Amino acid sequence: MTTEIWHNPRCSKSRTAKAFLDDAGIEYTERRYLEDPPTAEELRAMLTRLGLQPWDITRTGEGEAKELGVSGWARTDAERERWIAALAAHPRLIQRPIVATADGRAVVARDDEALRSLR
Repeated sequence: MTTEIWHNPRCSKSRTAKAFLDDAGIEYTERRYLEDPPTAEELRAMLTRLGLQPWDITRTGEGEAKELGVSGWARTDAERERWIAALAAHPRLIQRPIVATADGRAVVARDDEALRSLR
């Protein structure tokens, strides 16, 4: 298993995380998740690694999220699969960047603290 970054090159936070990995000498694979969306199974696995729920990594302010009405969805175990299905079908809703390390850890790498935890 290698370190992987779910990356959107148009996102400044994603570019910052990628630069951090480069500067730290961390080898990784880049997944442009908008072009190569994760499956529901991959999302479940990543959520387990992150220790988060799908609503924790959903960009609820996106237009697609508003169209789907996700902000009104229940954040319960019973609705978990609905959230995962929405993320798989609409990858733009996935918070970025997500970095999964070779040793099994994962973080939503949007700030310096999360990036430093990768070392």
